[in-house]
Amino acid sequence: MKRVLLAAGLVLAFTASAFAQVTLRVGDQKGNARAVMEAAGVLKDVPYTIAWKEFVAAAPLLEALSAGAIETGLVGDAPFTFAAASGVPVKAIAAIRQTQEGLAMLVPENSPIKSFDDLKGKKIATGRGSIGHQLVLAALESRGWTTNDIQLVFLPPSDAKVAYTQGSVDAWSTWEPYVSQEEVLFKSRRVITGEGLTPGLSFQVATPAAIKEQRAALEDFVQRLAAARAWSLGNVESYAETWGRLMNIPPAVPLNWLKRAQVRIVPIDDAVVADEQKTIDLYARTGLIKERLDAAAILDRSFTAAIAKGAGL
Repeated sequence: MKRVLLAAGLVLAFTASAFAQVTLRVGDQKGNARAVMEAAGVLKDVPYTIAWKEFVAAAPLLEALSAGAIETGLVGDAPFTFAAASGVPVKAIAAIRQTQEGLAMLVPENSPIKSFDDLKGKKIATGRGSIGHQLVLAALESRGWTTNDIQLVFLPPSDAKVAYTQGSVDAWSTWEPYVSQEEVLFKSRRVITGEGLTPGLSFQVATPAAIKEQRAALEDFVQRLAAARAWSLGNVESYAETWGRLMNIPPAVPLNWLKRAQVRIVPIDDAVVADEQKTIDLYARTGLIKERLDAAAILDRSFTAAIAKGAGL
């Protein structure tokens, strides 16, 4: 199996001895970044220490970031927006684009619900401020409905899974890998996805303090992550195998997810700024955040060169 080989140029503007004293605490969700980086072989020669911290969703990851427990991590655009509006010291340093087929509202296999329209008046579980919440709001707006037309039940993924399985809610608005787990292992059905409704962004985020004090390590990390993502587009099976092993989940689950997701890292550019502003504006219109943010103020373009080098752009 061919692996990505990174030249010594990945170590940016830092001496090896100085790097050896650095620990970068990285938040991850369901082995996302770690799995692809391990599968691509880009972690073998990291000259600093990466301390991985695993989270079940973006909200606790962002709480850890705000508390100073980690320096960087991967989150969706919706929880990033919610956190920034709540005063969390966070900036996006790289963008992740992918298809939105894995952001979906699920119903059980035998549910009489066939489409989003059938969910009027029904209970939908999701995480407050999550990308699942974003999908609900966007879907409601597309129909000219309001939140009064459905019953939102705010739950973290583990509790939402229990409520959904027990039939306490009619649908679950969630994201990958939860969507593929339900589809592959339990035959759940997607009644609506984020395709055409949401921008489809996630972000590698960092604290302003880390951007200032650990810039060299962050540049190196995002360059390696971009290289790993570029590798994964042509090596989905290898990535799925590594992810499944790390998460102790059958490889059919990540394979279902990754084949359709086409995940890639891109720099913060005008298109990313415009798409993030759409998420901000949706949240402002629906009252989820109290004031309209300026997307450009919470996105950091200064990692463009590192991302482009890693992605081969």
